[in-house]
Amino acid sequence: MSISSFIGKSKSSTDYTGVIRWFILVAVMLGNILQTLDYSMVNVAIPNMMGNLGATIDEINWVSTGYMMANVIVLPLTGWLSAVFGRKRYLTYSILLFIIASICSGMSQSLNELIIFRIIQGAGGAALISTAQATLVEVFPLDQLGVAQGFTVLGWRCLPL
Repeated sequence: MSISSFIGKSKSSTDYTGVIRWFILVAVMLGNILQTLDYSMVNVAIPNMMGNLGATIDEINWVSTGYMMANVIVLPLTGWLSAVFGRKRYLTYSILLFIIASICSGMSQSLNELIIFRIIQGAGGAALISTAQATLVEVFPLDQLGVAQGFTVLGWRCLPL
């Protein structure tokens, strides 16, 4: 059994040219950075949100908890959702859902609105990391896959957090 059959490598990696592969890598990496940065930003902004929304620490913790719960619930479903809707379509809609929920979260006027939009955001963000990695496996040939995944991790680790 070869490694390409073990990881489910399809022949579709030959359908992408070199430049297109790297554009896909950048898009996937930006989605991962967006999700990671958003998760970290909210934790830093909790004291400000408490003051602006007049919430207690127990109430404001639902902003992070709702996001994590939605993320954890949707994450195991990403493989099935990718199979049903197609990986490209599912990843695109997840990014759009995440961005729209991010905008709505930023415009929230109450704690309840913020929690609801963060739950939606967590559902959209669940696909950004797992589906992104599956996309790289599909797009890059086996001899370039390590480099592509290395760049993805480099993007995460270079965040000024």
